[in-house]
Amino acid sequence: MYKANDSIDGNYFNVDEDIQDDKRPFKALLDVGLAPTTTGARLFGVLKGACDGGINVPHKTKRFPGYQRAVVEEIKGKRGKVVDSEKTEARFDAGVLRSHIFGKHVTAYMNTLKKEDPAKYKRQFSRWDKCLSAAKAKTCEDLYKKVHKSIIDKPDRAKKAGNKKPNRTVVTPGYARVYKDSKGRKWLRHFRQTGDDRKERVANKLAAAAAAAAGAL
Repeated sequence: MYKANDSIDGNYFNVDEDIQDDKRPFKALLDVGLAPTTTGARLFGVLKGACDGGINVPHKTKRFPGYQRAVVEEIKGKRGKVVDSEKTEARFDAGVLRSHIFGKHVTAYMNTLKKEDPAKYKRQFSRWDKCLSAAKAKTCEDLYKKVHKSIIDKPDRAKKAGNKKPNRTVVTPGYARVYKDSKGRKWLRHFRQTGDDRKERVANKLAAAAAAAAGAL
């Protein structure tokens, strides 16, 4: 019912503002916890991804990369005295955010490091090379576009096959039960007794004590 953003250009997008139905989309609030909320923090990249994915998260663009707040600049005269002031308006450059979304800064760093320090590049990005080669992509942007398209085409999470049940046997039965697996490893697990179990255990002990006393007589 609520489609994701198919134009990843860094501009503001919130699915709540373009609704054709009375039923509102799922609303979520960003809980930053103890994470720093400086402009350009990766935390807000997660926020942007959730919004582009179709979740209604109320937000503004003030903390995204590319946002510049209003600044008042003082104009000084020849003697250093302030004669006037000039205010620059706050603005948001969506192109900067888009380049961060598609990892252009990462690609630039990879290319620079590959030329200047091949050993360090191999240590940091060897698995990235394998990933890009497997996806038949040249840059991070090509890879991310393929990932975005695959998610939008099939947004349902595929259920993975569960782990097989371990092959274990009971060595010592009872409430303090000892198990053993196929590799010979043993472990102890305690089980809680029910009220009926306790009553039965006490009755068995009394019966055994009475039988022992009768045998002694």
